[in-house]
Amino acid sequence: MPGVDVAIPCYQYGRFLRGCVESVLSQGIDDLRVIIIDNASPDDSLEVARQVASEDRRVEVLAHPTNLGPHVSYNEGIAWASADYFLLLDADDLLAPGCLSRAVSIMEDHPEISFTHGVEVRFSLDDGLPDVPATGSGWEIQTGAEFIRNLCRTPVNNVGAPTVVRRTSAQKRVGYYRPELPYTDDLEMWLRLASEGSVAQTASVQALRRVHGSQMSVQFQTAHQVRDFQEREAAFVSFFSREGRSLQGAACLLQDARRGLGEHAYWSAISHVCRGYGRAGLELFEFSRTRRPMGGFLPPIGWLLRMDRPMSRIADIGAETFGWKQQTGRL
Repeated sequence: MPGVDVAIPCYQYGRFLRGCVESVLSQGIDDLRVIIIDNASPDDSLEVARQVASEDRRVEVLAHPTNLGPHVSYNEGIAWASADYFLLLDADDLLAPGCLSRAVSIMEDHPEISFTHGVEVRFSLDDGLPDVPATGSGWEIQTGAEFIRNLCRTPVNNVGAPTVVRRTSAQKRVGYYRPELPYTDDLEMWLRLASEGSVAQTASVQALRRVHGSQMSVQFQTAHQVRDFQEREAAFVSFFSREGRSLQGAACLLQDARRGLGEHAYWSAISHVCRGYGRAGLELFEFSRTRRPMGGFLPPIGWLLRMDRPMSRIADIGAETFGWKQQTGRL
């Protein structure tokens, strides 16, 4: 059986760490290594990590004496990886049962695949662990070019990071996470990995993401509405100015991404204005106008139709704009 390496960066998640590691160790992979990278946590994370490592020879610990930031930990994991396959898992998240076997199996059958991803179930601190089916669904394989084209057309990062299992050789070729993209580094990484091969997606639950207010992404999206769009745009610019520069139609693809961001910003602006956040709404309208000047303030209906559950999203907009009433829990 091929080997899998899993790197678990940790900062102040000692209360979650043991559960995270156990969700990896219980995957049934014979050739498995885990490294916990503690970034000078002020809680008991390092103590928990060393205790877990003392109980299982497959686990090792790397401890930073000072906080070096998350990108150093991510990139140390990439540098450490040597098995056929590799996964990065934040210490507050969990792998679903059978996740690694499903991913390894499809990549063994299709050597052209550079990474896999699947369903990410989110749960809060107040929730119990959700039930996850033990069996999996099938896989859909896209060429890397198709994945990039679709992501540019609808530039929303719907790839759950804890579900992503990478072919280590592809990861080594595309290199490390870029610290100049602190909030959209994973979006840019998916683009880079797709430039190296095909992408496989499954409807199976592959990971469980714990949602809580201390997460950087939650804090960022709550406080910086316009900047969320700007940072996503920066990820596409970074990719198409480097690895994606030689792709056929690169300039058009980047323009598609900018247009898609403008369309998304338009509907986000409508939502903010209707909820009483006029300043944020006006900033989003301005962002939208500059990315889709030919559209002006005309509603980009096509954006809604490209999203998941388009009718529900249209109804949500209608509820905010016209006061439509909800019925049976939905609009």
